[in-house]
Amino acid sequence: MFSFVEQLFGLKLQLFFQFYKMFLENTIQHNKRKGSIEVICGSMFSGKTEELIRRLKRAQFAKQKVEIFKPAIDTRYDETKVVSHDSNSIHSTPVPSSANILLLASEVQVVGIDEAQFFDIELANVCNQLANNGVRVIIAGLDMDYLGKPFGPMPALLAIAEYVTKVHAICMRCGNLANHSHRMTDESSLVLLGETNNYEPLCRDCFVEAKK
Repeated sequence: MFSFVEQLFGLKLQLFFQFYKMFLENTIQHNKRKGSIEVICGSMFSGKTEELIRRLKRAQFAKQKVEIFKPAIDTRYDETKVVSHDSNSIHSTPVPSSANILLLASEVQVVGIDEAQFFDIELANVCNQLANNGVRVIIAGLDMDYLGKPFGPMPALLAIAEYVTKVHAICMRCGNLANHSHRMTDESSLVLLGETNNYEPLCRDCFVEAKK
């Protein structure tokens, strides 16, 4: 009888230490700062920047240290702010290249990057390095250019991201979901900053028809 009680006590003690160890491991895991890459992509007028701003403002509300970057060439709405088509905005730092992001993103918890398609191809490596250092990286950009081809560093970013959100606009011609940015001018340069007077969102069928 005494042996049975002793065995039962030993089993309970063993279970106690197992649960205690699990508790400690979960606590350490929960508190450990983990990096990740989130990509928000889609056509023009699909709400990419709006979603980026929403996530960044939520992080700021949680008292996290946030830094936002955008390409220096993007001065459509403001010299320094990231501004959505709905005029929602958040302060950012314009930079000429992705290398500047690494230099300016020290001791931060969250990094936001808008108009990622306009950055150089090294942006994927920069984001990987930030995430490996425990930074949450949130990126917004066009996944395709006006010709319907993968745009700049976006394919690489989509490949390495833990989380991908593809947002859609509404096709201006048929009302279906749109995933193409159709250029309505004869300008052939890859980078052309513009608004509704230069671009319209189209679905696949309407985009193919428009290119004929």
